[in-house]
Amino acid sequence: MLCTLLRTTRIPLRCFSTSATRHEIKDIGSLPGRLLPKYHESCDGELLSLQWHAPPRNIFLVRKDCAPAVTDSLVEFVSHISSTYPSISVILESKTAAEVHSSLPFPVYAVPPDDKSTVLHDKVDLTVTLGGDGTILHAASLFATCSNVPPVLSFSMGTLGFLSEWKFSEYKRAFREVYMSGAGAGDRTPVLEKPPAAEGPEPEGPTGWSSVRGKSMGSTRGARILMRNRLKVGLFTADGIETTPIRTKSDKGQGVYVMNELLIHRGKEPHLAVVDVFVGGRFLTEAVADGIIISTPTGSTAYSLSSGGSIVHPLVPSILLTPICARSLSFRPLVLPSSTPITLRLNEKNRGRELEVSLDGVNLGQGMGVGMEVRVWNEEMRHGKNEWQGGVPSVMRRSVGCEAHEGWVGGLNGLLKFNHPFGEQ
Repeated sequence: MLCTLLRTTRIPLRCFSTSATRHEIKDIGSLPGRLLPKYHESCDGELLSLQWHAPPRNIFLVRKDCAPAVTDSLVEFVSHISSTYPSISVILESKTAAEVHSSLPFPVYAVPPDDKSTVLHDKVDLTVTLGGDGTILHAASLFATCSNVPPVLSFSMGTLGFLSEWKFSEYKRAFREVYMSGAGAGDRTPVLEKPPAAEGPEPEGPTGWSSVRGKSMGSTRGARILMRNRLKVGLFTADGIETTPIRTKSDKGQGVYVMNELLIHRGKEPHLAVVDVFVGGRFLTEAVADGIIISTPTGSTAYSLSSGGSIVHPLVPSILLTPICARSLSFRPLVLPSSTPITLRLNEKNRGRELEVSLDGVNLGQGMGVGMEVRVWNEEMRHGKNEWQGGVPSVMRRSVGCEAHEGWVGGLNGLLKFNHPFGEQ
């Protein structure tokens, strides 16, 4: 009646029957528990095949900081996910959620910034990164105490991008490939039920695999997975007590996981570090150097490469020990079996007070004093046929036609300018 009256008096006014959409940041604790996928051996014998038993529901997005273009791309990606995959919940880091939630017409989930629990380990089905190699390492570090890391889909939007094969322009194809992995031909179900703890109205229409139009991937065409192995690293006192300062770490003596490398370095001290190196429980050498790097094959193209270490393919089960500016020219980089435990102990001859310790480029904030040890041992991943636990499952692109040059070899040629003649760009 009010609208009729306003029309008769020729006053321009719109009548709305719905309220404005609320922009919310919800607690991640209200989401359902994570789904653990399987990784099956593929016919090529190298990469694995991702297999979900049900569609992933909780997607964790990690972006590169201080990059407005990346933030815009994140909003575009999240909007596509919300409209195309209605059963998916989006999880963001607290800083990112505070920045972008007001521009999204739907709620997002985040971990409170002061939360020191392992809630991400219990909720995240799939991690998506938008940035460079540093963004991937940061995302992996959030699972430094988790033995089952969610699959990681990475888009190259940073400085280097050696670890991420996907271009952002491919994000619709890439995400659909990951999401549909495990949905057999003709399998349009299951339809996911709404978790009891969730708030808001019931979703309209089908959800899960049944909501995605088009053909499924098929049971034999799952997303390709490169299982990047990690190292377990622990910092121990002279009395053998572990003191590795990681936010979510609660156990003792078990170490934490690193994807790239462990670094011990003299830091601001003017004197060279004196470190006793033990390999496989046997004394190897008394190293006098600026520092020592122990890296995975994935980390072989990072700081280890800059210090003269070898380039190792990520499928080679190995561990690299690389000295940094060693005083003795006979101390050369080593490539050891991945099962070899390594111990670095600060010698009493060391003239500086302590060494700096970094994991994947992040300083621990706790130095290594005389008598203290850093112990490194391998992470066991395979526990039987198609039984994989551990490592960082990285989603890889399928090489098609002219794209066959891309991948690890393409990274060497295109990003590291491998074997390029002098003077050529």
